[in-house]
Amino acid sequence: MPWIQLALAVGAQLAGSVFVATPAFLIPLLHGERGLTLAEAGVLAGAPNLGLVLTLVAWGAMADRFGERLTITAGLVLGCAAAVGAWQAEGYGWLGVFLLLGGMAAGSASSASGRLVVGWFARDRRGLAMGIRQMAQPLGVTVAALAVPPLATAGGVGGAVLLSVGLTGAFAIACALGIRDPHRPARPTGPAPATANPYVGRGFLWRIHAASVLLVVPQFALSTFGLVWLVAELGWSPLAAGALVGGAQFAGALGRIAVGVWSDRIGRVRALRRIALAGIVVLVALAGLAGLQWAAPAAIAFVVATCVSVADNGPAFTSVAEYAGPAWSGRALGLQNTGQFVAAALVGPGIGALIGLVGYPLAFALIALTPAAAWPLIPAHDRDHPES
Repeated sequence: MPWIQLALAVGAQLAGSVFVATPAFLIPLLHGERGLTLAEAGVLAGAPNLGLVLTLVAWGAMADRFGERLTITAGLVLGCAAAVGAWQAEGYGWLGVFLLLGGMAAGSASSASGRLVVGWFARDRRGLAMGIRQMAQPLGVTVAALAVPPLATAGGVGGAVLLSVGLTGAFAIACALGIRDPHRPARPTGPAPATANPYVGRGFLWRIHAASVLLVVPQFALSTFGLVWLVAELGWSPLAAGALVGGAQFAGALGRIAVGVWSDRIGRVRALRRIALAGIVVLVALAGLAGLQWAAPAAIAFVVATCVSVADNGPAFTSVAEYAGPAWSGRALGLQNTGQFVAAALVGPGIGALIGLVGYPLAFALIALTPAAAWPLIPAHDRDHPES
């Protein structure tokens, strides 16, 4: 049963991730053929992430109160409706509205699926299980990278969005039928240690949240602008660039499993600290190779940087859920996601404007400042729920 629940959690998260990632792979069409500026196209690419920001904590609270099955299923149904709206949208204004609404719906799986996994797996296997669950986001980007460019070429924006209509609809049915909420002790009627607010008087969660916000910037910068960099600067075709970006995301997804197992052995926050240091190194290397216009080494550095940029999510999410405890994990994971997607929503227009101002190589180098700032924020040791 735990592995079935994990598979459904991955599927639900993947469906939402495909929807959220789709606009990034429409940037070459919107910018190159439809006349939008890179910053304007970046606004559309960031719209689903903004939608996530607005609802993640609310979805987490709903999961804490009503359980994961209802929360995830409701989000997928609403996401399917938003994808249909984006498919039929006339004009970029309405497209942006439905992308925003679809992002709001995708927040259900982002907040509740991690809670589902932590509830079904024992501590010594949570790193592995959460690593597999965290594969869903880069796998969603992989699917979008491989499918959206040819779908957009054949059917425009509407044709690309149809993929999300099918995925969210299919997984809404699967999750409604297959998800089983994990057994948890009944809530006490009065104040009790197990329900103590893990944020009051303690800084552990706030430090993890802050570090995660910084560490997510390279992830979304590379996934949003990697394809257009390969096409515009290195001369790759959109299909070849999409294949490389998709391959990099798939490699990163597999890497999350290895990082999850690694975090089970050495600890969540120790893994996070090492990932932050690796992020600095690979982004500086990518910036140098991009500046030298060495196409093959730069492409390899991009793949490595992509893998490192997605590696932190599993240990961070597991650490948050373990420290928050079952009564608060939905809201804590919602807040964790909220901070990350605030940053992601700003990455589209912000990094797009930065690239337009200083170019790709210097932009990559400046992005390396975010893991450098994250490293001292990461706590030195793992902690469980303060009252457990």
